[in-house]
Amino acid sequence: MLASRFPGLLPPLREEEALETAAIQSLAGSFAIERWRKRPFRNPHHTSSGVALVGGGQGPRPGEISLAHHGVLFLDELPEFDRKVLEVLREPLETGAITISRAARQADFPASFQLIAAMNPCPCGWLGHPSSKCRCTPDAVQRYQDRISGPLLDRIDIQVPVAAMTPDTMAQLADGEPSAAIAARVAQAHARQLSRQGKANRKLTTREIDRHCHLDTAAERLLGDAMQHLHWSARAYHRVLKVARTIADLAGVDTVNAQHVAEAIQYRRGLHDH
Repeated sequence: MLASRFPGLLPPLREEEALETAAIQSLAGSFAIERWRKRPFRNPHHTSSGVALVGGGQGPRPGEISLAHHGVLFLDELPEFDRKVLEVLREPLETGAITISRAARQADFPASFQLIAAMNPCPCGWLGHPSSKCRCTPDAVQRYQDRISGPLLDRIDIQVPVAAMTPDTMAQLADGEPSAAIAARVAQAHARQLSRQGKANRKLTTREIDRHCHLDTAAERLLGDAMQHLHWSARAYHRVLKVARTIADLAGVDTVNAQHVAEAIQYRRGLHDH
């Protein structure tokens, strides 16, 4: 449910983005006029083939990752996807495009999407639950979590464990903000990024990160300590910086401070950090 609501929180599609999205959907025969200027949401099943997810065929056609261009690709039960298929996601997550090579021809499709993935903590799904129903051995849990490779996890900026809710909590009325209020705040932060650097934070190069992600002294010290303690790669370091820059933009401030960096670090504590 959270993933399906996400496209409505993203900034509205610009005209050229809407045209790109419509063109890809037309190639796949799935364009519908009522979806014009609405961000796509793709939710392929974990049994989907590599061709269905990535694209291909005799005359190469776009797959789910291209049909999610400028929108959201939601992969539920992430470890159940074929590992070889998941590894192909590494290229588009870096470049925003996918190249499909066949004997007769080569095709390049855009694939700049927001990846959201969900997975259980163990094969039975009960690890950490207050009921203590889980009977998975530590080795079984490790093998299950290791189905997601380190290089792929490295490209997932925010990794958040979601605890089970009690029946009493589920019965209570939600106390969160309405989507419209969040979407307005996201649009303001996005406009701030375009005004400052002409592109979204996620598209910043390493040199541009140095120019636009100004940290105060306390934030620099905190981030340096986290990188040393958690053994991050250079890619992870720069991705945390971009998340912290975005948190600061949502708060409407120019300088990234220790509070923003601390929040970004907490979002990075994934499977392989525990």
